[in-house]
Amino acid sequence: MKRGPLIGLRAGLRKTRDVLSRGIERLRNSSESEREEALDELEETLIQADMGVHASQLIRQRIEERFGNQEPVDQALIQSVLREQLKGVLKGAQSHESNGFGKTSNGPEVILVAGVNGSGKTTSIGKLAYHYVQKGHRVLLGAADTFRAAATEQLTVWARRSGADIISQKPGADPASVAYDTVSAAQARGHSVAILDTAGRLQTKVNLMNELTKIDRVVAKALPGAPHQKLLVIDATVGQNAISQARLFNEALDLTGILLAKVDGTAKGGVVVPIIHDLGIPVLWLGVGEGMEDLQPFSTDTFIDALISP
Repeated sequence: MKRGPLIGLRAGLRKTRDVLSRGIERLRNSSESEREEALDELEETLIQADMGVHASQLIRQRIEERFGNQEPVDQALIQSVLREQLKGVLKGAQSHESNGFGKTSNGPEVILVAGVNGSGKTTSIGKLAYHYVQKGHRVLLGAADTFRAAATEQLTVWARRSGADIISQKPGADPASVAYDTVSAAQARGHSVAILDTAGRLQTKVNLMNELTKIDRVVAKALPGAPHQKLLVIDATVGQNAISQARLFNEALDLTGILLAKVDGTAKGGVVVPIIHDLGIPVLWLGVGEGMEDLQPFSTDTFIDALISP
């Protein structure tokens, strides 16, 4: 049975919500003399939930200003203020629709997908393909991670499951060549979406980033203006390491968005906050389970509801 966005996200954010609830409960039960310590603990709780130091300090400051020495502090009021402050720090979030999908006029929407090995990149591409197929699009996948034979095999399985077509070459082929062929084929065959898988690891970070920027340039030659989206898949279980990954890939590709995978209850999904607040990169998609349908567009309101609601 397909779960609604809030139900699926609530399950995925269970660990984050539990951590946050303990901080709220401590603040609610604090006396005036204990307020400062309780606020310190709430700030630490936010940091433990992977929300980042800057955003956590800002939220703590706003809550302190709002409540002062008020005693007792109503739990519903704490949640209301926290909700308000989270909306403030997430104001840089973009919806999938506002990211410009479907505004291309000279060919398919080309989506370049990057991410380190093990992040859930190939699985996420399969779910993304399924999403667009269900929306009525003809989708073509490009197996441009040619350094791992298993990557092409996995992508082929996901193409079959999602109802997408696929372009691939022999292991070791030039990834940029595969990307070029995919975009050219999408134009020739009338596909409305082309999604490019890319390598997640080469000998050095420099080699990986050089390969990605090469693909970026070659795709633009195949179709001016492409790739229209440059997404980074991040594993939600890596915590604050997600920030360094996002920063590194953003420097190479100028990312248009993040797909946060594995928000499935085993990780703290608060890392959405510093990605948006500190780096200014929109989070566009959340992977909340293993099923084909367990990929949902990011919504600030739904995210906050799943994080704070009892």
